[in-house]
Amino acid sequence: MDFDLNDDQRLLKDSVDHLISDRYDFEQRKKYAQGPDGWSREMWAQYAELGLLGLPFAEEHGGFGGGAEETMIVMEAFGRGLVLEPYLATVILGGGLIRRASSGPQQADLLPQIASGELLLAFAQQERSSRFNLADVQTRAVADGAGWRITGEKGVVLHGDVAGKLLVTARSAGGRTDRAGIGLFLVDATDPGVTRRGYPTQDGLRAAEISFNNAAAVALGDPAGAIGAVEQVVHEAIAAICAEGVGAMQCMHDITVDYLKTRKQFGRPIGDFQVLQHRSVDMLVALEQARSMTMFATVMSSEPDAATRARALSAAKVQIGKSGRHIGQETVQLHGGIAMTMEYKVGHYFKRMTMLEMLFGDTDHHLKLVSDAGSLF
Repeated sequence: MDFDLNDDQRLLKDSVDHLISDRYDFEQRKKYAQGPDGWSREMWAQYAELGLLGLPFAEEHGGFGGGAEETMIVMEAFGRGLVLEPYLATVILGGGLIRRASSGPQQADLLPQIASGELLLAFAQQERSSRFNLADVQTRAVADGAGWRITGEKGVVLHGDVAGKLLVTARSAGGRTDRAGIGLFLVDATDPGVTRRGYPTQDGLRAAEISFNNAAAVALGDPAGAIGAVEQVVHEAIAAICAEGVGAMQCMHDITVDYLKTRKQFGRPIGDFQVLQHRSVDMLVALEQARSMTMFATVMSSEPDAATRARALSAAKVQIGKSGRHIGQETVQLHGGIAMTMEYKVGHYFKRMTMLEMLFGDTDHHLKLVSDAGSLF
């Protein structure tokens, strides 16, 4: 299989890498985080201008028809920059759900608004008791004429505090963990039945706790058969956060190697000590394992067979979790106390890796899924 980038992909990579290196160093990131939204509206407009917000959408919807490989390129660069903007929430999750679950007219209405930067979305899926089970849904959807009414609570909704519209999983039929009976509904965040409480997460991004009290909603596609589309988009999101993790791990490794070359002890750079050289090489091995599994996840995220796709993405998530934890811990230990300070960036990379490991299932959860499946294929 050829993993070389084509001309368009190289141009995309050069453009995104240049934007992040020029506009997203650590000091600039601090300023963006102190803004009213916790991220930069100016940078969001830059993403729209470069076409990043419409990258995975069809041309008729204002996009560029990009695939998983293009998303991988963007997310790896965002991982290096520790980007704060709601790209995962709006473009990958929100846009992906609209592409996979909604009707043609709904796509024609919503996707161009995402691509232009006008519309922010958030995926309200997780509930207090659901853990990592996408089918564990207690939020209820009740038909109300041509529309629906949503009642329930959702937690840790990524960028749910600033989204203009919310994509909500709710049960229109069946029991709490039944796969059948789950629909995907579009709710206006300003509806009087919606209450939001936003807060910063440990990695510097934003999330919200959201309550729905008889909120007006519109069904996207089948109001009782959305679980397949939700799972597919979550798999695509896992591939994307694997790429983001590789970008973060690459920076942790590079910063640590540079530190070993410049920090002196006993009159010589600490990188001269063989035991520390071995540890930095072990970090590189973990990084390259994660990179390989990210490529595998990127390819498999479009696999039509759901069971095969799920096994592959779980395996990739396991490797990203293990590599991220190993590289993060080694980075902190090899730097010493400075790595634990808020002023130094390596600790922020480790925090982001910790959050990525938990997102859509931690390492133990996905390891069990792979074990229960018996094999990858």
